[in-house]
Amino acid sequence: MDDTLLRLAEDLLARCRAAKLKLATAESCTGGLIAATLTEIAGSSDVVERGYVTYSNAAKSSDLGVPAEVIAGHGAVSEPVARAMAEGALRRSQADIAMACTGIAGPGGGTPQKPVGRVHIAVAGRGMATMHQQMDYGDIGRAAVRAATVEDALNLAGEMLAEMLASAG
Repeated sequence: MDDTLLRLAEDLLARCRAAKLKLATAESCTGGLIAATLTEIAGSSDVVERGYVTYSNAAKSSDLGVPAEVIAGHGAVSEPVARAMAEGALRRSQADIAMACTGIAGPGGGTPQKPVGRVHIAVAGRGMATMHQQMDYGDIGRAAVRAATVEDALNLAGEMLAEMLASAG
């Protein structure tokens, strides 16, 4: 695992642990790499509540409650689907913060409207407005797109955590 990703994960886990908050993940294009990065850190079980790998559209609907009409209307790689994935993971878990991602890691699968390297990341927090980022990494290679997504998801979860702590405090 990349040292930068491990440091980000360790920091997020420590901050969540101090605030007594739990995390969940809902992943498509990363196939569980966000959860794997978090759980690479010893002691992560007191913070990581669960992870969903919902690679297919059917799994997004059945496991996370993403409405099929949202997927049909916007496509799996879209802001509404990423938001629904994060919110669904939050609803269906005991976590306080849920991060989600859906995208096109490549090398194929892109279109002019949704090119290879486009990823939507969303983070939902209990009692908070869901955050979203559209990332356009470009056709930098499958592994690089997935690693960049993990990094950006961890960073966005850190932003959500900061907002939650500020609103509580």
